[in-house]
Amino acid sequence: AMATESPRRPSRCTGGVLVRPQAATEQSYMESVVTFLQDVVPQAYSGTPPEEKEKIVWVRFENADLNDTSRNMEFHEIHSTGNEPPLLLMLGYSDGMQVWSIPISGEAQELFSVRHGPVRAARILPAPQISAQKCDNFAEKRPLLGVCKSIGSSGTSPPYCCVDLYSLRTGEMVKSIQFKTPIYDLHCNKRILVVVLQEKIAAFDSCTFTKKFFVTSCYPCPGPNMNPIALGSRWLAYAENKLIRCHQSRGGACGDNIQSYTATVISAAKTIKTGLTMVGKVVTQLTGTLPSGATEEEILAHSNLRRSPLVPGIVTIIDTETVAEGQVLVSEDSDSDGIVAHFPAHEKPICCMAFNPSGMLLVTTDTLGHDFHVFQILTHPWSSSQSAVHHLYTLHRGETEAKVQDISFSHDCRWVVVSTLRGTSHVFPINPYGGQPCVRTHMSPRVVNRMSRFQKSAGLEEIEQELSSKQGGRCSPVPGLSSSPSGSPLHGKLNSQDTYNNFTNNNPGNPRLLPLPSLTVVLPLAQIKQPMTLGTITKRTGPYLFGAGCFSIKAPCKSKPAPQISPSKSVGGEFCVAAVFGASRSWFANNSGLKREKDQSKQFVVESLYIISCYGSLVEHVLEPRPLSTAPKISDDTPLEMVTCPRASWTLVRTPQWNELQPPFNANHPLLLAADAVQYYQYLLAGLVPPGSPGPITRHESYDSLASDHSGQEDEEWLSQVEIVTHTGPHRRLWMGPQFQFKTIHPSGQTTVISSSSSVLQSHGPSDTPQPLLDFDTDDLDLNSLRIQPVRSEPVSMPGSPRPAADRRGVSTVIDATS
Repeated sequence: AMATESPRRPSRCTGGVLVRPQAATEQSYMESVVTFLQDVVPQAYSGTPPEEKEKIVWVRFENADLNDTSRNMEFHEIHSTGNEPPLLLMLGYSDGMQVWSIPISGEAQELFSVRHGPVRAARILPAPQISAQKCDNFAEKRPLLGVCKSIGSSGTSPPYCCVDLYSLRTGEMVKSIQFKTPIYDLHCNKRILVVVLQEKIAAFDSCTFTKKFFVTSCYPCPGPNMNPIALGSRWLAYAENKLIRCHQSRGGACGDNIQSYTATVISAAKTIKTGLTMVGKVVTQLTGTLPSGATEEEILAHSNLRRSPLVPGIVTIIDTETVAEGQVLVSEDSDSDGIVAHFPAHEKPICCMAFNPSGMLLVTTDTLGHDFHVFQILTHPWSSSQSAVHHLYTLHRGETEAKVQDISFSHDCRWVVVSTLRGTSHVFPINPYGGQPCVRTHMSPRVVNRMSRFQKSAGLEEIEQELSSKQGGRCSPVPGLSSSPSGSPLHGKLNSQDTYNNFTNNNPGNPRLLPLPSLTVVLPLAQIKQPMTLGTITKRTGPYLFGAGCFSIKAPCKSKPAPQISPSKSVGGEFCVAAVFGASRSWFANNSGLKREKDQSKQFVVESLYIISCYGSLVEHVLEPRPLSTAPKISDDTPLEMVTCPRASWTLVRTPQWNELQPPFNANHPLLLAADAVQYYQYLLAGLVPPGSPGPITRHESYDSLASDHSGQEDEEWLSQVEIVTHTGPHRRLWMGPQFQFKTIHPSGQTTVISSSSSVLQSHGPSDTPQPLLDFDTDDLDLNSLRIQPVRSEPVSMPGSPRPAADRRGVSTVIDATS
């Protein structure tokens, strides 16, 4: 029997194990380094032999019905009842796999555990989207677990060549999909299941698991992710092996490393040397043309580049709904149906990609791992060549090489965490709309608008634009030079043409047209290392090295860090970690006796960051951004720094003594309950009667009326899917400026209220074309009633304020709402 103090105990609900969190402090985090050393060199200590642990090969946080906030009704009241979705965690062992749930209560619960040989990839498939025309063939079997094992169901095929779909409800295998080549990864959303192979991608319909489309033109990546893709709720991004000019979207990556830093102090010295050639390069990338004055060699090189067989760093995004069935081909001859965007993202091969929760931002990393790029995708319904890809950020990790294994966004998209195979997680601040992260944008619990009210009304942007156009744009440290394309004369021509087009098409500020927003370089505010990677066992430094302070390094280290011996040999000496943001669960570990306060989770500006390592220890880190301590005074634009500290930890690694936890599961198993709830909701949305629903339904509450009535549930679903990128209107309304006065005209005759939609304004000429009526008869107007001399303007009555007495005179100005 387990001791009462032990954090592990069996769960009544699932029969699995429950693990309580342990309070983690700086000290205990460091001590785990020592216990690691004891585990590695047990004979050096006269203690009890350490408990044997199974070897973890991969870790991942999963999104499934259990934590689907948009479709699981339990979370729809998220702001009032404090329901928080649990974290869902998958561990892949050298023998089998395991699934954990960490609900808001903080007690980790084992949901599934099996030992059936090595697993390369596994996913819990979400319940599919259904409609009256399209029903789910596997409805009574869900939830399904898709697994790629070394020995598949057929047993005869080569290892890792088939995807088996198991029902967690009944325990049976419901479908097996065979391939000729090894499978690298599985991805899924509520529409499709995506199987990633060598240089290929195959997509299957979520309702029937029949083949939907396939891609065969992926660029090979050396690893760890052999064929990196990103799957959003609808779009699929992959690394294309060539750049096709006719499909190329506007924008894309702004130059390589050196070019992206011109605007910052990081490499001002390098800029002076390379600045002149750089501007031309960026223009070439953005427009695909060569600047005037290019030599013949450059032109030849440029044309050869187009014909080169494989081009690294190109990204294609396709719409999984509108793309044609069969092969997806991006070529000169193919039409752009289903291709959302096609653009250069890096100069080296792409290593890892991820969409943000809304699917509008894409983060890409290359094989060097110095810089990560954040792109905003603005689509055009007609073709990918009309879409625009704004390069909002370059996230600069450092100058050493590192392979990225995991990218995770916070729910409000203000923070992104990139984890490398060295076991370090880098925390970057970003804004979903671009621009420099600062106190105003990142110190409030809510997302703020791109411009403050003051900026909007003061017209600062026009002044800044004027200044930057004189000095060479984008705060370039070198006068007359600019990292932005707007510094070149060619770009100026394009710009004015687009402005003219905007004006003639009556379209102020279309974000897809030039000028592109400026690029911002962001350094990590914190670098959270795994405790084991902090220690390097050498005679010179003693048993282990400590990180800086609370191992959050404010800025990238200038000196080369000591070589880190990664203790994990799970993947050839590499250290697998995964990170995710979530509400804090550490209150339980620190005050187990207390009841949880309702507003306790609201005091943090940033959600906690959870990092799982290949030692099976899950650690909650509390992130506290604050104004830069060296700043002379704190204003809205003050840069940020961050303090991080570990708050709680869970030891989730399995030992050989643990029992397996396999389906069939009880009806009250969390995964089954969640699947039932989401499927029920899907039926309601589709206007169908859910199976097993109570007898005859009155017309008032029938599912049909829910579907047809616009205030019904469909609207809620629709609203939760809305993505709005608004175009800001004029920065200053006319009446905000001091140079305008409002006067009242008293015509001598009868008062006529004229609105812009009124027919009085249109006098029809002989050709019957409406002409504005400008020839008022001046005799009708009593000119003496017009006060010509300057007067003090009356205060404008604001909503909610009592109207001034002066405003209650007989004549009031009428402004028609339609005008």
